[in-house]
Amino acid sequence: MRVLLAGVLLLLFCAPPASAGPFTWRVVKTHWTASDERGFEKFVTAIGKSDCSSSESCMRSDANPYRGSDPRGFDIDVDCAKWPYFLRAYYAWKNGLPFSYVNQISGEGDDLRYSSTANQAISRFDIVDHGEGIDGPSAIYALIRSVYSGTYRTDVRAEHGVLSDFYAPAIGPDTIRPGTIIYDINGHVGIVWKVDKDGRIFYMDAHPDFSVTRSVYGAQFGQSPPWLGGGFKDWRPFKLDGAHRDAEGNLIGGHMDYAENDQIPGFSLVQYLGTENNPSGSVKDSRYAYDGEALGFYEYVRAAVSGGKMDYNPVFELKETMKTLCNDLHDRAQYVEQATAERIEDKPHPDHLPGNIYGSSDPTWESYATPSRDARIRAAFAQFYKDMANMIQLWIDRDPKIVYDGQFLKKDLLAAYEKQSAACTITYLSSDEHPVTLTFDDMVHDLYAMSFDPYDCTELRWGDDKPSCSDGPDKLAWYKDEQRLRNETDADDGSTMNFKLADLEHHKKGSGVDDPPPVDVKALIENMGEQIVFTGMAPVGH
Repeated sequence: MRVLLAGVLLLLFCAPPASAGPFTWRVVKTHWTASDERGFEKFVTAIGKSDCSSSESCMRSDANPYRGSDPRGFDIDVDCAKWPYFLRAYYAWKNGLPFSYVNQISGEGDDLRYSSTANQAISRFDIVDHGEGIDGPSAIYALIRSVYSGTYRTDVRAEHGVLSDFYAPAIGPDTIRPGTIIYDINGHVGIVWKVDKDGRIFYMDAHPDFSVTRSVYGAQFGQSPPWLGGGFKDWRPFKLDGAHRDAEGNLIGGHMDYAENDQIPGFSLVQYLGTENNPSGSVKDSRYAYDGEALGFYEYVRAAVSGGKMDYNPVFELKETMKTLCNDLHDRAQYVEQATAERIEDKPHPDHLPGNIYGSSDPTWESYATPSRDARIRAAFAQFYKDMANMIQLWIDRDPKIVYDGQFLKKDLLAAYEKQSAACTITYLSSDEHPVTLTFDDMVHDLYAMSFDPYDCTELRWGDDKPSCSDGPDKLAWYKDEQRLRNETDADDGSTMNFKLADLEHHKKGSGVDDPPPVDVKALIENMGEQIVFTGMAPVGH
């Protein structure tokens, strides 16, 4: 952060006056048109398609058509919450569009990223030209200093006062698109960069180390109650009112007027309340159906986003999901490596866990622990298992959504699994300094043993419960009794934790669950029974 602020101050000190150079932001449009939104979608898609691996490299890459007009040394380092705002504001700057953002929120609790109730937007900043142009770089830096994941944590039903920058969209092919945001209330934010014809939603996300990664939407983004604002978000429409044009056609002065929810055609609470009658209004009671067929939430999202055109090839789905999960595991590896490099495992374990393991102000825990990330990965693996079980049953039932045209599904699934597992490996250096290589299948079997605790040694971080490290009995006791927390797939960001070792030993409320959901897809496939081949009109054993 100190380096970033130093860079900001240096840039601001060296930047020419706003009216003097090519870096001036001149506003020429009162609002974003449909054409502007399509242009933004293309811009985000190009960044997503590129192989850029950090916010800095993304903006310097060929995927950014505006890179040549940036000032020298204009390097932006952002995390997940700032990344969507940065992309949106940067595009506005380069295309003469208006922009405004919530720059202050209030709420309950010491850390508004994880407040148990909704945060409220209490002020916003309009990027307005007062006659001499807007200093583009300065405006961007001011923006990224102001927004964070707590900015997203607002009630999507709010209708009065200072409105949030987002609204809850309907789930459909025209509403979930590149530029749509996905907010996980456990403190993570992604931005959609592609939606394919079968309803897969591809997103990219930035991280505290400023890396940018890509994945596919699924159960790693848990459902949220509407008052916490998790899930899909689109940018709220607004208009610059009260401005006048100067002799060059630039819009001078004015203020932003934001559309309320009932003025937005695409606004919907369906992702929170379901498509069926839900008298309680609770997300836990939400039920979903598409074309009369009852579906789980994530199945519904895919069906709705594809317009009901999705097809399932179980072998292809298995390969693609394993690739996505492999990416997530490699992202996790970076955090474990950072903790190892800083020798956090050599430090004594604190006498209690943070007040909330999923969002702590403790710098060591915040930088090197992985509870939220691990919970998202476990949730994604559990959903993978459920999806494969469902597809296998659809195949047996001859459901027309299954397009697999082979004869021996079990054999083909196992072959695909083995190939993808061998292609997905992670190698770490053990405490006795020898390389340990894990395949995807190894990590599946160790998934619930992988420690999120940065004070554990590398072997425990990767689920080897017979480590070569010299962790003493105290640390090993912590590892053993954190098992129920490692079984969680739904991170409870609102819980008060602060557990001591005795609390974990006695299964204090909120300290996890005993029985995690199944994740061993290979075992699921192996237990399919006889292979199924279709001959004539009915499936028969082969």
